[in-house]
Amino acid sequence: MNNRVGRIVLVVVGVIALIVGVVFAGQGANLIPGSSMTGDRMWLYIGVIVAVVGVVLIVLGLRRPGRGRADR
Repeated sequence: MNNRVGRIVLVVVGVIALIVGVVFAGQGANLIPGSSMTGDRMWLYIGVIVAVVGVVLIVLGLRRPGRGRADR
């Protein structure tokens, strides 16, 4: 993605997904009490997946744009 706004959006959505994923995983692992999700392993797995997606989005957003055909 070469558009600066698009790259910023990827990073912001990635950070939000990472935070949500860590919270879900923490609740699923019984590290964050006080929810119906606490101690339920399903939320641990969902949280890990969401966190990984968040990291991928952040990396895609922070990567430098590749050279196009016009630059060759």
